[in-house]
Amino acid sequence: MEENRCKFWLPRKNRSCANAPLNGSPFCGNHKPRSDSQWIPCPIDPSHSVLQENLEGHVKRCPLLKQTQSLSLQPYYQKGINAGKEEDNAITSEMKRIAVYSMTVSEFYELIKKIESIHATICDDISESYKIPEACNMWIKREVDSKLPFQEKHVKQQASIIGNLEYFGVINSSLVKEQCDVEGISLDKIDSRPAVVEFGAGRGYLTQMLADCYGIDRVFLVERKSYKLKADRSLRQKESLILERLRIDIEDLNLNAVESLRGVPFLAIGKHLCGPATDLTLRCCLSEQDSERSMEQCHDNDSLKGIAIATCCHHLCQWKHYANKKFMVDLGITKEEFHAITWFTSWAVDADHGSDLSVDSSLLLQSLEEEQHGGDVNGIEDVVRNMKAVERAVLGFMCKQIIDMGRMMWARERGLETQLVKSPVADQPPVSSCLIANKPPVSPYLIANQFS
Repeated sequence: MEENRCKFWLPRKNRSCANAPLNGSPFCGNHKPRSDSQWIPCPIDPSHSVLQENLEGHVKRCPLLKQTQSLSLQPYYQKGINAGKEEDNAITSEMKRIAVYSMTVSEFYELIKKIESIHATICDDISESYKIPEACNMWIKREVDSKLPFQEKHVKQQASIIGNLEYFGVINSSLVKEQCDVEGISLDKIDSRPAVVEFGAGRGYLTQMLADCYGIDRVFLVERKSYKLKADRSLRQKESLILERLRIDIEDLNLNAVESLRGVPFLAIGKHLCGPATDLTLRCCLSEQDSERSMEQCHDNDSLKGIAIATCCHHLCQWKHYANKKFMVDLGITKEEFHAITWFTSWAVDADHGSDLSVDSSLLLQSLEEEQHGGDVNGIEDVVRNMKAVERAVLGFMCKQIIDMGRMMWARERGLETQLVKSPVADQPPVSSCLIANKPPVSPYLIANQFS
């Protein structure tokens, strides 16, 4: 009997694998030794790999084949529409690290000096804005369906994003339709509850909170992956709510071609927009707007009413995708320096939760130079190794804010009123920012013309 078993030993079970071995091998298919060179990314879905010898058969039965074929037929699928115009390949974190460690000590210090100067110039009005709106009390007090997942940290983050939307006038807690007249024209078509498009929606519980607390009745969830325990089931139980889930990469989404969203006022929100996904989302929402167009034209042709994006994972950002390259170039930041800055952002979480990250950034370079003169420093690795955790965190935090300020300015140039706020949650370091954008109010004259 033992001869018909795979010879791979399972130490936790204290026995050999029970599977049958492959012909000509003492091991089963799961445990047969293979070199890494035999594995290549699947051309249909690079998130998994396949043996090169099995590639031809795999592409015919890949689980994502039907989904990919179906997606390519959708009118809103347009490959790379939001990716940016650069043709560069993605730069990995390891490539960024090697580039930084290849600098001389003086070049490293010059870059830090530049970061400090830029941050002091453009990031002086970013304030903390932790808002918990009264409308979200039902979630904060756990007065919701007990079957819904509840994690206090995530609930507070979601509530603070929504609270900032309300604070900046993008939404309000009224659940009734606005009734107003402009020059004798009834505008009962106007609803104070726009549709919501959640980008990088994941399970969709940010939208769930908006639907529960603000009466949102039309939602679109944009997510490229498949998730279990989604909010979709509980959202679909709301009789008046219309839900549409778009399983697509934001990079390939032409939002203007989503038939059911045409002409519908909407909010764009996102809580898990890692790295370049924030830039892709901004392009997706503002693709047809031009900074040179008049405000009247923007109001007349665009259905976007507001944006709330909690930015994260800045270390994954890419020059190719970044929305406001001109902003960086005007600040004197090169493509290579941009990638170094994105790598520094990973240091923002180096300090513990009790650390004061509001340290005067102008003291950072002075501290580093004093450490250099006080000890042996042979290269960048020694400089980084000798930096205190709070110094790395301060530098990473500054780099995050510079990147987000460029995004905020890009949206502002396209006719939106914008604000970047720190949105800390209790017992967590204030490393996350929230980009809030609101469309300026439409003049009564423009509304009257629209419905005349």
